[in-house]
Amino acid sequence: MLAQGNKLNVKDRLIVALDVSSIDEAKEIVKDLREHVGMFKMGLELFASAGLSLFEMMREEGINVFFDGKFHDIPNTAAQASRNITRQGVAMFNVHATGGGAMMKAAADACKETAATNKDGKRPLLIAVTVLTSISPDVLKDELQVGEEVMAYVTRLALLSKNSGLDGVVASAKEAASIRKACGDDFLIVTPGIRPQWAATNDQKRIVTPSQAIKDGADYLVIGRPITAAKDRKDAAQKILEEMETAV
Repeated sequence: MLAQGNKLNVKDRLIVALDVSSIDEAKEIVKDLREHVGMFKMGLELFASAGLSLFEMMREEGINVFFDGKFHDIPNTAAQASRNITRQGVAMFNVHATGGGAMMKAAADACKETAATNKDGKRPLLIAVTVLTSISPDVLKDELQVGEEVMAYVTRLALLSKNSGLDGVVASAKEAASIRKACGDDFLIVTPGIRPQWAATNDQKRIVTPSQAIKDGADYLVIGRPITAAKDRKDAAQKILEEMETAV
């Protein structure tokens, strides 16, 4: 299992999102950035195109991977999916916290049991998605009919995730301080929706700069387009690392 956030150096805290549609594109980004970041996130866009080739690439390249599959199903199905993804040797993967405590506990138990049978015995970090950073307070209230404010709702889901045996959550850095207070220092907070001041916000709503995210208590930062779409990816990654360094 990877180190908790307070034991990580700045480079290891940075996760680059491989939000592309082909293995070749992903390999190009990995080649450019593998010396500058600690982990790469592989999500549904790439998985829907490449399938299990993702994990073959991961092993060939010797990189840490966060599989952003966001499992959300009945407990048995989530457990079996967690077993299978644990066997692939990923460093981190996630489920949806709104799947409930029984689902999350089933996934956590399956992950631990399966990791114990792996040759190296390593267990991936298992985290839960709280509220997507593309969802605004108005959408949460009006479309999803959630009566709580975003921060209270996210914090409640984080505490449920911890009590279900998970290592942490995915949440906006805007909720990081509240989560840290409720769940303690050893609970991981992985924050997407990170945008340096010089980058476009795109479709993200609840966004935070890299330095502010670290100050607010985030352990890992997930950053995609500000790095992967930059003319010089290495330079963009280095700028972000320097900004993160000021907050450590």
